[in-house]
Order: sequence, then C-alpha cells, then structure tokens
Amino acid sequence: MSDPTWISILPPLFAIVLAIWTRQVYLSLAGGAWLAWTILEGWNPLAGLASTIQGTVEVLAGGGDAKTIMFTLVIGALIATVELSGGVRGFVHWLEQSHWVDSSKRAQLLAWGTGIVVFIESNITVLVAGSVSRPLFDRYKVAREKLAYIIDSTSAPVCILIPMNAWGAYNLGILEGLGVENALTVFLQSVLLNFYAFAAVLLVLAVILMGLDFGPMKKAEERTRGGELLWPNATPMIDEDVLSPEPIDKIPPRARNMFLPIAAMVLFMPFGLYITGLSAIAAKGGDPTLRDILGEGSGSTSVLWSVMFGLAVAWVLLLAQKAFTIDELVKVGLKGAGALVPLALILLLALALGDAIELLGTGRYVAQVTAGTMPNFVYLPLVFAVAGGIAFSTGTSWGTFAIMLPIAVPAAGTLGLPLAPFVAASLAGGIFGDHCSPISDTTIISSMASATDHIDHVRTQLPYALAAGGIATICFAILGATL
Repeated sequence: MSDPTWISILPPLFAIVLAIWTRQVYLSLAGGAWLAWTILEGWNPLAGLASTIQGTVEVLAGGGDAKTIMFTLVIGALIATVELSGGVRGFVHWLEQSHWVDSSKRAQLLAWGTGIVVFIESNITVLVAGSVSRPLFDRYKVAREKLAYIIDSTSAPVCILIPMNAWGAYNLGILEGLGVENALTVFLQSVLLNFYAFAAVLLVLAVILMGLDFGPMKKAEERTRGGELLWPNATPMIDEDVLSPEPIDKIPPRARNMFLPIAAMVLFMPFGLYITGLSAIAAKGGDPTLRDILGEGSGSTSVLWSVMFGLAVAWVLLLAQKAFTIDELVKVGLKGAGALVPLALILLLALALGDAIELLGTGRYVAQVTAGTMPNFVYLPLVFAVAGGIAFSTGTSWGTFAIMLPIAVPAAGTLGLPLAPFVAASLAGGIFGDHCSPISDTTIISSMASATDHIDHVRTQLPYALAAGGIATICFAILGATL
C-alpha cells in the first residue's frame, strides 16, 4: 500500500490480542501474517492464506534470514554438547577446590557472575547459574527467592546485550529483514541504549553488595535466616533431571569444556566481521579503515560462523579426550538442534509477519498519525511501555520483538529520528514485560532452577523489576528529549 491507512495497524493488533487470548505465540504470529496478507489480497481470506504460506517460504530465500535460522539450530547443538561435556560440573568442582565462596555475599556474587558469563541462551543461563549456586545459597542461608531473582535478572537482560547468541541473531534477522542498513551497527548502538537491561543487571549487583532487601524479599530473607527454606504452604518447582543432570563417566568434569567453546565463539565474531566486511568493500577500492571494514561486515554470517566455530572447538576437545565418538556427537548435536526448533519457528513466523506489515506500511502510518502530536520525549517511553505490556501479557519477549520492531523501525524513519533508540526501547520493553510476567518461560525456569515456589518468585522479584522499569522509563524520556 502506497498510502497506508488505519487498517494497516489491524494485523499487529490482531497478533497481540490473539497472543493474550491463546498464550500461543506461534498461532498469534501466523494469524497476524494471515490477516496482513488477506488485506493485501483485497480481503480474500483464501488468497491471503496462500500468500501467507508463500511469504513464509520466501523468508528462507533471503540469505541473512536463512543464516539466522540456521544459527538458531546450531546454537542448540552447541548448548547440548557443552551440557553433556561436563564443563559446568568442572566449573563447580573448581570453585569447591579454590574455596572462593565462603560467605552468603560471595554465593550471591557467584550466581550473578555466572549469569553474566554464560550468555549463550537465557534458559541455559538460568539453569547453569541455578544448579551451580543453589546448594551454596542453602548452605549460607540465603533465600531461594533471592537466587531466583538473581538468575532471572542476569538471563534475558544479559542475553539481549550480546550480539553473538540466539537473541542477537534473532533481532539481527528481524532488522535485516526490515531492510535496515548496517543492521549490526544499529543493533550494537541499541545495546548501549538498552536502559532496562543495564538497570536490571546493575540493580541486582547493588542488592547483593548493599543488602537492599525490601518488600516480600526482605521477609523471605528473614525466614531463611530463621532456618526455613520455603514458606509453609509453598510448592517448589523442581526438575531433578535439569538441576542434577546425569554425569558422564567417560571423562572427569573439566571447566575448560565449557569455557573454551564459549571463548572461541566470542573471539571468532570480530574475525568473521572482518572477513565479510573486507569482501563487501573489495569492489569499492580506496583505503578503508578497520572500523569501515567491521561496519560493512555481515552480522548474520559472522554470528553463524562464530557459533559453528565454537561447536567445532567443543567437538575437538571431546574427541581429543576420547569422551565421545563422532557418531555420538552428531546425535547429541541433532538432539540439541531439535530442542531449539520452536525458537527457529518463532523466528520464521516473525520474519514473515514483519515482511507483511512492512508492505502494509504499518510503521509509516503510526508515524504519520503521531508526528507533530507528541513531543519527542514521549515516543521512546511509549514504545517501551507498549512493548512491556505485550510481553507481560503474552509471556514472550521474542514474540514482542517480532510485533514491535516492524512498527517502531519504520516509524522512526518516517519521523526522521535515529533508529537505534527505537530499537532499544522495543527490546528493553520486551525484556521488562517478560521479566515481570508470571507466564514467561524464563521466569518459570528461574523458579524451577532455584527450587522455589513460582508465585513467591514473582512476588519477590516484581518490586525490583518495577524499580528498574521506572529507571529505564526516565532514561528513555531524557534520551527522547535530546533527539
């Protein structure tokens, strides 16, 4: 549509309502895409269905989109391989031998630091930090609700700040699908402006160092110091298979089996950017600087190369230690890739929805309607609040990103404002709502990994999440006033 109207906002609104009603992000994204294509096909629902299917297929025709989906599957293989290698158990063993954790504060710092270091994927971050720290929290009489809060606040908020993981690849894929030039540069700029993620992570550190316990968390800490791990009627969420995975007896647990693959993945990222950037500007000639080369690099290609390199390092380590055969490693990798197929499907549907509402001009319409009606300092807090409401209601930050970015990015362009702040507000709002939501998978898994009652976790965490959200809102308002 060359001249978008109010009808263009119906597909994302339909996706939001459907997500709140059904709690099914797959159905919601597919439904939004179907409605968009139905409108584009002159309100013919059957033609809209056919175009939806074709549009979803064409997502894979884009090299960047296909690489991002491939990355999602390969990162699943890497996660499964690292988990089975005994690297996490080796890290715990090293901590026990070093006697570094000898107080309640250090136990909390361990949980916080583990959440910072293990940034491959939010759920694995929660599970690793929880399994490492829970026995130490019980030993030094720190509330399990405090552990759930720490690991929940250093999972998604940390993962969204890292470009070389599933979260980074997912959002890079959406940005590239929206036709954003230098999508990696825009994403990196948005990382520095993700005020909620920084506020959440730093607030946890302040709570640990300064003992800022208030509200329900203060009562939970007092109960634990009195010798009660849980409230009398609490029902802990626990999964012994996850918290105490079956050890492998072929090799002793070694911390390097976790650290080396992750380090290889991180360090390979700039190399990938350099190679792809050098190739991109080869035809331009001249004498480009290193910054120019890295800026021209392909984010989706570099991320895919990096995680594949990390997986290769993990394989070499385990083959050298004679822990697994190649056949066993292939089976482990396929199992891990299969575990992340749902995320790959979300990405596929998100890209399909983004393409459809871009054709409708939804973002341009929203910008045209709001241009001149509000001062600049209102836009970013509004985007943050709307994204937070969607994520809270649906329990999914990824689905929220898929709905908000195709609206926020064109809106910023039409308003003549820089893209990075709008991307940051969309991503920050998604993390904020997901962090507060009782139906978020990360929130639920945090309760499980810390073996605490889920509602108790939500109640004790909510005041801290709202405090970080308030800080982020003020920061976005200040940033918007300077645009």
